[in-house]
Amino acid sequence: MNNSNIKRLLGFLKFRRNFIRYSLNKARSYEIVLFWLKSVLTRSQFLILSGILVGITCGLAGVILKSLVHYIHYVITYKVYFEQQVFFYILFPFLGIVVTTLVVIFVFKGQDKKGIPVILYEIAQNSSVVSSVKMYSQIVQSAITVGLGGSAGLESPIAVTGAAIGSNFAQTYKLDYRERTLLLAAGATAGIASAFNAPIAGMMFAFEILLTGVVFSDFIPLVVAAVCGSLISRILLQEDVLFQFKTRSPFDYHNIPFYLVLGVLCGLYARYFVLIAKYIDEFFHGLELTRIKKAMLGGAILSVLCVLYPPLFGEGYDTIKAITNGQIQSVIENSLFRFIGYREWVVVVFVALICLLKAFSASITIFSGGNGGNFAPSLFAGGSLGYVFALVCVQLGVTDVPINNLVIVGMAGVMSGVLYAPLTAIFLIAESTFGYDLFIPLMIVSVISFLMAKWFSPISPDLQKLAEQGKIFTREHDRNLLSLLHILDLIDKDVQTIHAHATREDLAELVRAGKRNMISVVDEEKKLLGTISLDDIRPLLFNPDLYDMLTVSNLMKVPSVVISDFDSVVSVIKKFDDTGAWNLPVVKTSGEFVGFISKSAILNSYRQLLRAHSG
Repeated sequence: MNNSNIKRLLGFLKFRRNFIRYSLNKARSYEIVLFWLKSVLTRSQFLILSGILVGITCGLAGVILKSLVHYIHYVITYKVYFEQQVFFYILFPFLGIVVTTLVVIFVFKGQDKKGIPVILYEIAQNSSVVSSVKMYSQIVQSAITVGLGGSAGLESPIAVTGAAIGSNFAQTYKLDYRERTLLLAAGATAGIASAFNAPIAGMMFAFEILLTGVVFSDFIPLVVAAVCGSLISRILLQEDVLFQFKTRSPFDYHNIPFYLVLGVLCGLYARYFVLIAKYIDEFFHGLELTRIKKAMLGGAILSVLCVLYPPLFGEGYDTIKAITNGQIQSVIENSLFRFIGYREWVVVVFVALICLLKAFSASITIFSGGNGGNFAPSLFAGGSLGYVFALVCVQLGVTDVPINNLVIVGMAGVMSGVLYAPLTAIFLIAESTFGYDLFIPLMIVSVISFLMAKWFSPISPDLQKLAEQGKIFTREHDRNLLSLLHILDLIDKDVQTIHAHATREDLAELVRAGKRNMISVVDEEKKLLGTISLDDIRPLLFNPDLYDMLTVSNLMKVPSVVISDFDSVVSVIKKFDDTGAWNLPVVKTSGEFVGFISKSAILNSYRQLLRAHSG
């Protein structure tokens, strides 16, 4: 052993001794090693190591969840005849939503926040600190919901789980906000990459959705996390579990009109999907029922839909695979449509109905008490829409219709319009289908759908309320930073106040002893009546003929604008700009005076945030 190795070993042993002696927390042996590595590695090197570890962990979490749900569906779909499957469709979706709700109430103490908006909120409002409970709560809840037939996807819960793992890793090793946000995104990236075996799509998901409005220069940890998550998925998952479609036709530029029309259809359907989700959400929120009763109602409706249309059971990927493999007849045989017979118009009606009803079944699953996301429903609906469009073209006598390509590209189109993530949709389908030769139609359909969605609503309806409240980041970086400031932290409460009926002598004494440029005038209940500026008093102090004017009532000015303690900093900035004032009073909703806010205080806090969040 040479001298350098001996020095490293002695250095580690010394670090381990001091860590155990002085650390307030008991750490596992591997944590001691990582703390030591953090002390000897550069920041970039430790972030790359962190990306690898987070990626592997999140990849394993995604593999476990996908495998568990796939096995349950395999038993129901392939090991049981349709006549017996009906009983599963009646019972399991109902149980999935109800049991998930019970688990949320009694195991996780009512913490049911779910979906991508939760991650965005934590990034913007909680310094990317995600509760450790979310490292496993989302897996448990979504496994129950989707495993028992909930018509939603596993990818959003996997992304939330990955984000929680990345955030808690960063918290454990005392990383700052930027590094914590980076590892949070790396965890979500690895989760998406493992779910689809699509590392580039995982990175696009992070850039398009999670890191909107976040400025950072490091991206290598995202790359290694995505690669690790994808490798874990490819090594451990069987091919039939993965979201892969290998049957397609070569791209022919003569088919571009098909893709142009499909892009418009996907944009319209995406709008239909998000509106249905909005109405279902409002419906369940408006019901004056307990959470259990809402879950029972949602579960009952979902069970009926699954009995009538079995492809709505679970994620639905197997149905899309059957369609692309030309096995639509087997799908119909496992439904009540088997009694109608296999005819071309029956296929069109059947697939069109499951396409339209998928928006209802997914929204009912999520908003009645289940746990899941819109990745799988949007992909399922897009594939169904593309298939219906292709069949209609065939029925109209159009020749050389690229049916499988329209199914595959339709998935990207609807996903792009529903999630407002065209790049994620393009690369997800390209990687999952090995269809890089379909990049042109994928881009055409995804961009058209995305632009139509943006035309209907500039911000994703899922995020619109949070964005309007300033609780998540948008692409306006200045506004994002201002949203991190809070009124109560900026108020100067060390102020001078005087009663409205105070004497001239009281006012003179306050001016003589005070150190402030503004004096607030209040009544007996401490409600603000007006303000007095020393700039208005000085001309009177040195003119004996004007002493009679040195009274509170003469000098007091009613402020044209006041700040409420519930105002956002963005609205406060607008008030400063509109009035040209440098100081504005703050009052509670009751009218009680609190203090002043100065424009300089906001600017100083903004500069500090800019230093912390840039670079």
